[in-house]
Amino acid sequence: QVQLVESGGGLVQAGDSLRLSCAASGQNIHAYSMTWFRQALGKERDFVASVTWAGTIYHADSVKERFTVSRDNDKNTLYLQMNGLRPEDTAVYYCAATDLRGISLGSATNQQYWGQGTQVTVSS
Repeated sequence: QVQLVESGGGLVQAGDSLRLSCAASGQNIHAYSMTWFRQALGKERDFVASVTWAGTIYHADSVKERFTVSRDNDKNTLYLQMNGLRPEDTAVYYCAATDLRGISLGSATNQQYWGQGTQVTVSS
């Protein structure tokens, strides 16, 4: 079992930056691929970015050049650095973990563990 706890969300203005953290416990995350999703009010949960167990990184087109995902296995923590925030980035941000291989990390149904989410609100 892996427990995930997100932090770092808040209310910011357009153009500001935030860094989200996802602290894991229960197991070390080195064998897990870790992913950030977000869900805006009334919409589906969307892929944001992931870093695989091997260190390969993916970002959704909508956040490329603005968001950066990273992980620190020694600290058992996943990060999401968000720069140039826009009102359309407003959502609850979730981290997820899976130790499955050869699957699409962009699919929420492939994730095994989820955090409770952290709210990010960007005002214009």
